[in-house]
Amino acid sequence: MQVYPNRFSVDASAQLKPFYLIFGDEPQQKLECIEIIRVAALAQGFDERQSLVVDAQFSWDTLIEATQTLSLFSSKQLIELELPTGKPGAEGSKVLAAIAQNVNPDVLIVIHGGKIGKDVQNTKWFKAVDKQGIYVPCYPLEGNALYQWLNNQMRQSGMQPSQHISQLLVDYCEGNLLAAKQEIQKLILLYPQGNPSLEQVEEAVVDQSRFTVFHLIDVLLAGEAQKAIKMLYRLESEGVEPNIIVWALTREWQTLQSLLFERQQGKTINWNQHRIWKNRQPFYHSALQRLSLEHMQALQQKLTEFDNAIKQSQIVRPYVELCHLCLLFVPCSLHNLPLDYGSLD
Repeated sequence: MQVYPNRFSVDASAQLKPFYLIFGDEPQQKLECIEIIRVAALAQGFDERQSLVVDAQFSWDTLIEATQTLSLFSSKQLIELELPTGKPGAEGSKVLAAIAQNVNPDVLIVIHGGKIGKDVQNTKWFKAVDKQGIYVPCYPLEGNALYQWLNNQMRQSGMQPSQHISQLLVDYCEGNLLAAKQEIQKLILLYPQGNPSLEQVEEAVVDQSRFTVFHLIDVLLAGEAQKAIKMLYRLESEGVEPNIIVWALTREWQTLQSLLFERQQGKTINWNQHRIWKNRQPFYHSALQRLSLEHMQALQQKLTEFDNAIKQSQIVRPYVELCHLCLLFVPCSLHNLPLDYGSLD
């Protein structure tokens, strides 16, 4: 059964599931879900806790032995199995499927790791475990979901949320919920009454937003020029190579070019053929309303010129040029742009 983190709870008095699957690329939500399970498990007599990591040296016999052997000091145990890739391999798949078929009421297993796709969720071991437990996918929060999470965190910490403070925390900690949690805890220490002003929060918080090239692409497709420039600032400060960004831009140019050509021919877009899943299709709908084949031809020339120049080390400030390239994906937003990137010199 699948449950999202904002709806995930474990009643300390209710019977625990024998398995919990916590996967995703958002670490703060994963930690919160695992901590909820730990507290409930301890309240129900799971006094012993083991942590296992499936790395190159891991033996699946260790897990088998752990599920079959209890210590002299505890009749119940919680096993936390970290599966970094989400793929246990042939041997691990057999072991996990077998354990799921023979549930031990005195053993609670939490399997956690990074983001997984449908290929993992459709495997026999995952289905066998999921049938006996709960799967919690932890995705990065955006938009209204992020606002709600921040407001809940502030209320739980005794702080009074406001629209302006929430927006400030979004700007400073987007893509990094761990940092957002730390900033809220810091504000409570600085202002125990829980009611700091916007000016006080601005002085206290540090910009710890984290983004990837893939976040940048989605923002460009959505036409959010100002946010794209902020992401470029952050990517540059984190030392991301310009080649990686221009590769991503070129790939998106190719996809958009194909979509525009199909539309011009009157064809219905086959999203699956382009490997564009449902959750990202609105980004492309937005981009297709702004862009034309003529515009894409000019963009191709700029991408080619940048690629040739960067390979020959002819660009002194590549991120300024990258900013120009990114803004070409959002032509309709240029006249509303209140932010610059080093004066775009």
